[in-house]
Amino acid sequence: MDRTKEISGFLRSRRARITPEEAGLPSDGRVRRVPGLRRDEAARLAGVSTEYYTRLEQGRAGNPSTEVVEAIARALRLNETEREHLTDLLRSGAGARTARRAPARAQRVRPGLHLMLETLGHVPAFVLGRRTDVLASNRLARAVLTDFDALPATRRNLARYYLLDPRARERVGDWERIAAETVAILRLEAGRYPDDRQLADLVGELTLRCAEFTAWWNDHRVLRRTHGTKRYHHPLTGDLHFSYESFQVPGDAEQTLCVYNVEPGSETARALQLLDSWTAPGITASDAPRPS
Repeated sequence: MDRTKEISGFLRSRRARITPEEAGLPSDGRVRRVPGLRRDEAARLAGVSTEYYTRLEQGRAGNPSTEVVEAIARALRLNETEREHLTDLLRSGAGARTARRAPARAQRVRPGLHLMLETLGHVPAFVLGRRTDVLASNRLARAVLTDFDALPATRRNLARYYLLDPRARERVGDWERIAAETVAILRLEAGRYPDDRQLADLVGELTLRCAEFTAWWNDHRVLRRTHGTKRYHHPLTGDLHFSYESFQVPGDAEQTLCVYNVEPGSETARALQLLDSWTAPGITASDAPRPS
């Protein structure tokens, strides 16, 4: 990826979403050709010169100080994740001294986490690594989403499943929202690890094979996994409603434990009990009921 274009695209997209009225700036009567703030207005709000802000947005400002980055973030009303993304982009942009590199070693899930996934066997749970790679999953996660263990190790990836597997569009409730959020998660990681060749290859594959991907990618939205709700439609049990939580794995900041919780006694809880029994070891495909 062209880091200069990344910096420019992100800052322009953030400027475009703020009107002068929202920023408390008086109207100057000039006709606006594009939505949002102009560069000189963003510079004024940040307390820097228009010339410097222009060079910054063009990726030609070297390695700006923390104070300048914070001023820009306040002016453009960036949230915490967007501030982090801007810092990552400027660190790896033109003139920056250092850039994070994704470790070349393969990621491994330690035995204790595998045991935890089995302990959480009454709800879907899985561990994600870099690039949304699915490093480990329990039986219910594979039943609700897809059987990642049946895929080659290099293809076990949540973004690839959501955006490229035709079954995901049928199974994932509110597919467009979930897919767009997944793209935003990838974009955050791309800013953090600009030299990750595997991530670049994944982005290239999604660009070619998912019609919606380019528009979501060009939106420059960034997102971190935290918590929220998800809905799935299973062909055997019908609609499933989850409240998910994501946790950074202690001792490895690049692994995330994702747990899909359910309300006790709910329809989803009862459906998971059925899925658990139908997918238990020793149960064959002929033992499971057919979708109605």
